[in-house]
Amino acid sequence: MSNLFLKRVGLSLVLGAVSMQAMAASSNDFVDTAIESGIAEVVTGKLALDKSKDAEIKTFAQQMVSDHTQANQKLGDIARQLDISVPDEAALTDKVKKMILEWRDESFDRSYVNNQVQAHEKAVELFKKEASTSDKPELKAFASETLPKLEEHLKHAKALQAKHGK
Repeated sequence: MSNLFLKRVGLSLVLGAVSMQAMAASSNDFVDTAIESGIAEVVTGKLALDKSKDAEIKTFAQQMVSDHTQANQKLGDIARQLDISVPDEAALTDKVKKMILEWRDESFDRSYVNNQVQAHEKAVELFKKEASTSDKPELKAFASETLPKLEEHLKHAKALQAKHGK
């Protein structure tokens, strides 16, 4: 196995870990998973802004940074109101950075868009579940209002994947 393949798998695991945790019914699990995923989106988006040479990917990455920063702040506020602890952003940021530190520039765009599709498929699944089954009205509302944006991200990521990925 190539080193590059292992790095792609590593990022997929960071961005895809949400699906494993997402099946738990707890509001705490939703908050942890959604914030972890959002932080991964912000970190990888910032990296794409720095490393990608493609204007479309940079535009998408900037949208990921903006949208997921805003969603993380809003979910963090809701969690604190409900007395639910939130994951440590600095520790998660470091974890994501360590996993993607050695990506090669020539394969970055492909790796990034492929992982964006996978991550957003899992995020859509997580938010649909929370929107339909949450026992906390605040989290149910947050998931419901955030879901269309995540579905839009997924659609955009799939279009980029068709052009740059696989």
